[in-house]
Amino acid sequence: MILTNAKLVLLNEVMDGTLYIEDGKISRIEAGRCERDAAIDCRGDYLIPGLVELHTDHMEKFFNPRPNAEWPARSALTSFDAVCAASGITTVLDAVTVGYVNDGGTRLANLSRMVEAVKHAADYRCRVDHLLHLRCEVPNVSTVELFESLFDPDIVKLVSIMDHSPGQRQFATLAQYRAYYQKKYGWDDSTMAKFEAEQTESARLYSAVNRQAIVAKCREAGVPMASHDDGLESHVMESKQDGMVVAEFPTTLDAARTSHQQGLKVLMGAPNVVRGGSHSGNIAAYKLAALGVLDILSSDYYPASLLQAAFQIADMENGYDLAGAIALVTANPAEALGMRDRGQLEAGRMADVVRVELDQGFPMVKQVYKNGQQIY
Repeated sequence: MILTNAKLVLLNEVMDGTLYIEDGKISRIEAGRCERDAAIDCRGDYLIPGLVELHTDHMEKFFNPRPNAEWPARSALTSFDAVCAASGITTVLDAVTVGYVNDGGTRLANLSRMVEAVKHAADYRCRVDHLLHLRCEVPNVSTVELFESLFDPDIVKLVSIMDHSPGQRQFATLAQYRAYYQKKYGWDDSTMAKFEAEQTESARLYSAVNRQAIVAKCREAGVPMASHDDGLESHVMESKQDGMVVAEFPTTLDAARTSHQQGLKVLMGAPNVVRGGSHSGNIAAYKLAALGVLDILSSDYYPASLLQAAFQIADMENGYDLAGAIALVTANPAEALGMRDRGQLEAGRMADVVRVELDQGFPMVKQVYKNGQQIY
């Protein structure tokens, strides 16, 4: 297949040219237009690598679309898969939470169904590559046992360490902690105080030992790890010492800057960019871009935000041109996981390609190719 008359977004430049695909891989790239009859005229649209998504829990909404409405697994996964394809995502790490703070058991009930469905994604004829991201909530008695039952390096490609206990990371102050949970669950002061005491004790008993066990298992297997909601320099240095490669959603500028300087790829939410700030009041992603310390964007809870955010970053006053902004959602996340077969338009790599039309500044997905086959 030949895609010509396109703006090819390469790793360090945008080039008017032609992309050649053979046997599911990019065979070569040439400047200029190909005049062969078989060439597909892209009419000046952009061709970018397929998006690589490291952290989205959007799949959960398809398995449990409403309270007490459990949806059949194959239908749920393939429906979510279609959303990914339509969003230009060709590799997705489906994020599932291991160990829970408070959810009434819904997430735990869906966990095994979601994991089993992702394992059978190819059998279900999913369009994109589905892999797993295990989000481990360490202040929980059952986290390590559950983690070990799910840990399969063939499909688990990222493990993040989370601690949402009182006074930690996202909830640096008890006032923040109480405000969040009381608003979310409608608890009175008495119920909140009981919950807070329980979580504080769980953190004292389990956080450190669980973190140590999970980190050891990942390092032994060579599975990449991510920190989560680091807010202090001490948090970042602990993450660095543990061998983490991604810093998910640092909550402060200092933590983001230090993570970037220490070689951890700073991951922020694409919805944060599209909306102009964090929904939880933490540091805005566009501010990190302005300082040059933003490395990866994740769609988090809204898959379509990934492509839109990258183009928005390219239009802002910062150090990211279009090639650099697209790398935030393609080359950089692939590199963080050691996936050297995707993430760039380069000869020898998988032909995961997205054709994008820019309509009044808004990027619209026109076609998506996975291994050279059109999937959208």
